[in-house]
Formats: sequence, structure tokens, C-alpha cells
Amino acid sequence: MSETLQIDPQMLARYDVNAPRYTSYPTALSFHEGWNAATHVAHVRAHAVADEPVSMYVHVPFCHSACFYCACNRVITANRRHAEEYLLRLEREIHAQAALHGHRPLAQLHFGGGTPTYLDDDQLEWLMGVIDDAFPFEPPERREFSIEIDPRTVDPVRIERLTGMGFARVSLGIQDFDEQVQRAINRIQPVSMVDEVLDAVRAHGFGSTNFDLIYGLPHQDRARFDRTLETVIRMRPERLAIYNYAHLPERFKMQRLIDAEALPGPAEKLAIFNDAIRRLTEAGYVHIGMDHFALPEDELARALADDTLQRNFQGYATRGGLDLIAVGSTAIGHFAGAYSQNRHDLLGYNAAVDAGDLPVFKGYRLDADDELRAEVIEAVMCRSRVDYRAIGARHGIDFADYFADALEALEMAEADGLVRRGADALTVTPMGRLFLRQIALPFDAHRQAAAGAQVRFSRAL
Repeated sequence: MSETLQIDPQMLARYDVNAPRYTSYPTALSFHEGWNAATHVAHVRAHAVADEPVSMYVHVPFCHSACFYCACNRVITANRRHAEEYLLRLEREIHAQAALHGHRPLAQLHFGGGTPTYLDDDQLEWLMGVIDDAFPFEPPERREFSIEIDPRTVDPVRIERLTGMGFARVSLGIQDFDEQVQRAINRIQPVSMVDEVLDAVRAHGFGSTNFDLIYGLPHQDRARFDRTLETVIRMRPERLAIYNYAHLPERFKMQRLIDAEALPGPAEKLAIFNDAIRRLTEAGYVHIGMDHFALPEDELARALADDTLQRNFQGYATRGGLDLIAVGSTAIGHFAGAYSQNRHDLLGYNAAVDAGDLPVFKGYRLDADDELRAEVIEAVMCRSRVDYRAIGARHGIDFADYFADALEALEMAEADGLVRRGADALTVTPMGRLFLRQIALPFDAHRQAAAGAQVRFSRAL
């Protein structure tokens, strides 16, 4: 397996293009302001199903300090008054959404950011109480509550309190354990600190831990990142995401503080990622797809094996089909074939909530063609197989005829051993799982609009 997944430079040159990560289809680039709070409300009222469980994403935008590589929507502040004011508006938004959706039970909950653990324990407990009042929690055995953690903001006592709040999965932002790399990106967190947090997480019964790593950061090379991988493998988190750093200082002001001369070149980045694939697969991790890995016993790997893997705005997920209610600035929800996104800026978000409105300012309603293509792209991204007959029967089309151009566009990918275009199905090979974004791209009817708008997605590798 490890040898099969090695990438050669010629293949990288052909497929290392800017492409969506397809956490939604169509992507947020297609969202428009014709979809607003009023259309969102009308859509929910027309399609809400009483008593059906829902999923919720809560965006906490605040961070204590700036990580120079970060391209997330966040607010750097030491003034905790901003968080207190934000929480009061979150409360209003959550109750407004609950009234609209009928106080349906909550089966999935994810806190992202920013840094969710910027909030102190009392604030988090208060917010969990607000959510529980608005959307009663499903029993523990039927729910999945997760939170993103900056290891610098927690200790064993905080981990214990998070357990008491109902969180059972955590994601730790690691990036790299090398001290020089950490200094260059303004994120110092010693190995001993992460060890202490991880020990507490396991002692208190969290079901799964994810590490986020980044390759392509300043001062990284094969030797340095290999030492980070050695430490990671010793710690053995259940899941890993290894992202490619996209250096876009013209778009993200904080990245201008990174010394571009210290960034590894394309060949070195490729070697770093190849090494990561080899070491993780040799250590027993399952390659889920693209840059994600999981231990075989983890729910994510089991979902891949039994074809129930899903994809949403948090990446790969194990439970699909739930309406997603999103609260907080910039959060994106998905409900009955429509996406709704909240305002990015805190001033606009606050003003909308203070006026008694939901802070939705754009979105998108999928048509029949979008629904079809969304199913195909999810099949590529999550199951590595597209069943022509099954999808054709569900949508009343001849798949090979409808997608003739897309299948033809994959001719080179088949020659390179990334896919097999069979008579009844398109199958992604183990090597092809590194290139899922590129394989999905020909099925994207919105891709030309994205190119015309000159919007840059991240590089695929």
C-alpha cells in the first residue's frame, strides 16, 4: 500500500491544480445574496420535519494570538468582553433557529473556530445549556458532540469539564512539533503539553482524537517532518488530517509575516507528503482519502469500509442525512437542498441579530442537476466508486450519456492509474484517493464560473 501511494513529480505536475475540497456542492463560491434571511425562513417553514434529529455547527471566531499560517475567519483579541457580547447574540440566534425548526432533537454538534476553547469553562457550560434548552440532546449513545481544541488553552481539569458537558470527540491543532517551525508560525506548543492533554483526553473516555498537521510550512524539510511523524505515531491519535499549506500573503495579511524564502520548494513538499503516506500506512493507518487518515478501528475508517462515509463543512463525517443548523458568524448550514451562510463580519452579524433577524446574508437552492452532481461528487469523495445504474435510476437519466464529457475528461486519469472507467461504474484506485478533488472536478457544472471569477481554491497537493 505505501509503495502504491507514492507520487512521482510528473504526475504532480499534471494534477497539482487549484480545486475545491468539495465540502459542499456547489461550493460557497456559488452562493448569492438573493438567498437571505427571508428566503431561508420561508424554506425552513416549507420543509421542516418535526421530531427529526438535526446537526449543529457553532462558530467561535476568537483567538488569543495569531498563527501566521492561518486563513480562517477569526478575531484576534485579548478583550474577553467581545466574547461575552458574542455569546448573548449566539443565544438569540440559537433560540430563533429553534423556534423556526420546532426544537428538534440534536444528534450532532461541532464547535469550530477560531478557537472554541477561547471561551472559558463557565461560558462553554452556559452555551451548552442554551443549546440544550433550544434543541434537546439525543441520548449519549445516539449523539456525537465534538470540539476543536488549541492545546495551549486547556489542561487536564478543563478536559474533565469538557467531558461533563457532553463532548466525546476532540480535534487538536498540532501543525508541527519542530520548535523552529513553531517559532516561524507563531504557535509554540511543546510535545510535553500535547502529551498531557492527550493523556487527559484518554483518561476521561473521549472516543476519538484528531490531529491536524500542515506540510509546506517555513523551515520544514523531510528530516524535520519525519521527527514530527515519529512523535505523532507514538501518540497514535485515532484520526489525522495533513493539510497542504497555501501561502497567499496577497489574500491573508498575517501570512506576510512568514519568510517566503524559508518555505520548502515543490519537490521537498512532495517528498514530505510521500514520506507521511508511507510512514502512516506502515503504522497501520487507513488512507481515507486526499489528506485524511484513520486507525482501522475508528468510526471514520469503518464508515469508509461500509460505504457510509459522508462529507460536510467539517470534512469527512460518519453520519449523513441530518439537516445542519449553523450558528455564529460565517457559519454555513444545509437544510432540505439549500445552503445558508451567516455574515462574515462581526459588525454585520451583531447588527442582524440585534435587529431581531437571522444573520443569513447569502445561500443557494440546489436544482435537480445540482442534486445529481452533488451525489456523484460525494460518491467520488467518500466511496471512491460511482455506480452508473443506481444513480441513473434515482435521477431518471442515462449516466454515460448525461456525463459523457466528464467521463471523457478522465481519460488521462485512467491512463495514469487513478481511475477505472468501467461499463457500469467509475472506480477510484488507491492512488486516485490522493487526487479525489481532481477526479470530482469534471462533474462540477459550476467550475467554469469559478474560473471566470478568478477565485483561487487551495492547491490539491
